[in-house]
Amino acid sequence: MTLSAGTDAVRQSLASFRQEREADWKAFEALLARVEKRAPRALSEDELLSLPLLYRSALSSLSVARATSLDSALIAYLEALCLRGYFYLYGARRSLRTRIGDFFLHDWPAAIRDLWREVWASVALTVIGAIAGYWLVASDKRWYDAIIAPSLAGGRNPDSSAEMLRSVLYGGGDHFLSGFAAYLFTHNTQVSILAFALGFGFAVPSVLIILMNGCMLGAIFQIYAAKGLGFELGGWLSIHGTTELFAIAIAGAAGMRIGTSIAFPGELTRMAAASRAGRVAATAMVGVVVMLLFAGLLEGIGRQTITSDIARYSIGGGMLALWISYFYLFRMVRHGNG
Repeated sequence: MTLSAGTDAVRQSLASFRQEREADWKAFEALLARVEKRAPRALSEDELLSLPLLYRSALSSLSVARATSLDSALIAYLEALCLRGYFYLYGARRSLRTRIGDFFLHDWPAAIRDLWREVWASVALTVIGAIAGYWLVASDKRWYDAIIAPSLAGGRNPDSSAEMLRSVLYGGGDHFLSGFAAYLFTHNTQVSILAFALGFGFAVPSVLIILMNGCMLGAIFQIYAAKGLGFELGGWLSIHGTTELFAIAIAGAAGMRIGTSIAFPGELTRMAAASRAGRVAATAMVGVVVMLLFAGLLEGIGRQTITSDIARYSIGGGMLALWISYFYLFRMVRHGNG
């Protein structure tokens, strides 16, 4: 009899507690839902002023509920409600413009600087692959078909004449030139994504992809250099190539960071190490997409309108200097001015 009476008293206390305060909880929840979906201007002046009052009321209710050990579901509901209120009222809220500005001014360059070891390793792998591809084709022409897909070659091979190869570089309306340029952009985008996405395999796939990409570059250079057109091909590729190859190197670096973190997590668990590396790598990859878009614009414009070798090298070298300054020197200049 006494136990039943005590249970009834608790239920009555809980019902009375809800009856007295639930209206404020619901009002606070409704205002938060409106302002989270839209913006503060979606509320009237009176509603905005009532937000902190309702928040304090919810905190008071949570305190009472915890002290009196009321329904656990009610306590969980009030905790979630108070947490939402706290983040809205006191959390740092930034506009989309501010977030984009922070990404380009701080987050992206900081991520690239953090990956500097992996970026250098990726660049070195590209150079090694290019040397290997060049040497393989120079030693045996059959390697060219094994490295470069026939659909991409378009009939151009180590036996092509210098005139035919030159027409590719300076014939603005050449069908092969258009297809080759489009292939380069698509291929480099795919390489960037794969080099990053497959990094979880202890970085081995990323390393192999970067090596193979360099090998293709070396094979193409060999057939042009053999006909005395290596300088000309370098100029044509440099307009967009410096940006694209730098982007691929960063993507490979991001994949290697994740892979090496999983392989050598140190004192962290593998999941924790991968999570920490993934934050830096993901930021870098968002920037890689931006770089590839820039490269696409440079390729689309430069291929059609710029035929001077000096101008091509100037644009390519200028873009490379711009990226290096942006990633590695901008912070020092900005802090020095500050």
